[in-house]
Amino acid sequence: QVQLAESGGGLVQPGESLRLSCTASGIIFSISTMGWYRQAPGKQRELVATITRSLSTNYEDSVKGRFTISRDNAKKTVYLQMNSLKPEDTAVYYCNTMWKSLSYWGQGTQVTVSS
Repeated sequence: QVQLAESGGGLVQPGESLRLSCTASGIIFSISTMGWYRQAPGKQRELVATITRSLSTNYEDSVKGRFTISRDNAKKTVYLQMNSLKPEDTAVYYCNTMWKSLSYWGQGTQVTVSS
C-alpha cells in the first residue's frame, strides 16, 4: 500500500520560509521520481517541482530561485524548501509519485502566506 504523508505547512508572513516534508512508504523510494504540486482556491492543481532518482530537478517558473526540492533516500523523504514566500504561494501543497503506472497523492498540507 502506497502512502505519502506531507507535513510542514503553516501560516507565515511574506518573505519568510517554510520547509515541507513528504515521507513515502510502499514504494522503492530511491528509484522513484517525486514531485510537489499545489492547488490554490479556485485554481487547478499545478506542478511546483520534481526530483528524479538521479537528482535531476525541475521547477515551475514562478518558484525558480526561491524553492528547492531535495530528497533523502535513507529516510524515504522528499523536501521542499520554500524561501522568500509570497502571498501568491498560498495553496494546499501535495506530494506525488508514480508507482507501477499509478499516480499517488498525499493528503496535502496548507501553506498560507499573509501579513
